[in-house]
Amino acid sequence: MTRKSGLNKTWLLGGVAAAVLLGGGLWLFSERPGAVPAAVPEASAEDEHTEGEAGHTEGEEGAAQEGGGEEGVVELTAAQIQAVGITLVSASGGGGGETRLSGRVEPMIDARAAVAASVGGRVERVLVAPGQSVRAGQSLAILVSGEAATFRADADAAAASADAARRAHERDRNLESQGVVARQDVETSRAQSLSAEAAARAARARSSAAGSPNASGRLNVVSPISGVVTIVQVGPGGFASQGSVIAEVTNPARIEMVFNAAPALAAQVRAGSTIQVQTSSGDVTGVVTGVAAGGGGVDGGATVIRARSTGGVLPPSGSAITGTVVTGDTVGGVTVPTDAVQTVEGASVVFVRTDTGFRAVPVLVGRAAGGRTEIVRGLTGAERIAGTNAFLLKAELAKGEAEHGH
Repeated sequence: MTRKSGLNKTWLLGGVAAAVLLGGGLWLFSERPGAVPAAVPEASAEDEHTEGEAGHTEGEEGAAQEGGGEEGVVELTAAQIQAVGITLVSASGGGGGETRLSGRVEPMIDARAAVAASVGGRVERVLVAPGQSVRAGQSLAILVSGEAATFRADADAAAASADAARRAHERDRNLESQGVVARQDVETSRAQSLSAEAAARAARARSSAAGSPNASGRLNVVSPISGVVTIVQVGPGGFASQGSVIAEVTNPARIEMVFNAAPALAAQVRAGSTIQVQTSSGDVTGVVTGVAAGGGGVDGGATVIRARSTGGVLPPSGSAITGTVVTGDTVGGVTVPTDAVQTVEGASVVFVRTDTGFRAVPVLVGRAAGGRTEIVRGLTGAERIAGTNAFLLKAELAKGEAEHGH
């Protein structure tokens, strides 16, 4: 019994010692600096939301810095503007009602020439045909005229007489210095020399007016302007009387618009007024160059309005056209083509040309007439703005804002 009791005590003391050693080891392991914590607390939802907002804000700031474009500005180069067909126009003053007119395209007064024979004579050659282009001073036909030969002979005789009178006067002056001829004789010879020179100038002028014929009376009938021959009224071997038309020449590049209007319109339309014209080949912008009250019709009761094109290509001479002219009371401010006014975010804007493209400028619009819109506020009238196809700038501006929003 005693021995067994001793063994039990020995085992009990050994177990206690082992437990103490094991507990101390675990305590030492947990207190070391490199020990792994038992558990890591999870981040709260509020912290995650805060970090998400911070990341989103940084993303927006980065996108804003990356975009960096000025609001309402569309950057385009001159080549891009031309490629998309955007036209540049200037604002102009005025405003009012509109009146529709009917008219036609006609050659300008100085663009038509009816070339006539200055003297009667036989047609030796015709050098041009209808439809042929000629330049100013080019010969149209050759005439042989006895009257023209007389003019040339008179000019030659007058030149010879003037030369003889001048030599006689010089001889008398030399003799006067030697005391042989009296001073009165020298003065007489001087007067005769001046008279002969005047007669020679008159003879040369008659010969030149006749077409500057040669000694045989052969002369060239020349065109006074450059253009296209429209009519030839003579043929070789025929006779052209003095004043008869040899050919007609028209310059197709120098044409204008002519409108007939009621007499009352003469007081409402003046030179410099804008007129919008509709033609078979498209719309044309013009400016009035003259208004003649009582200048049209047999009774002279109509008003003729003449205008030239400032934008667009006119159809050929003789084409019918329709015009719309701004009339009535004018107002302050400026006017622009109606197509130039665009609506962006509910506001009226026009796109003003800048060094790098266009800038959308808010404007206050007024009345519209004749294809133009009055700008009451927003423009000074000195700007160059986008006219035709201005809506493309509006679309580009909206596209840029949509990309910026994303």
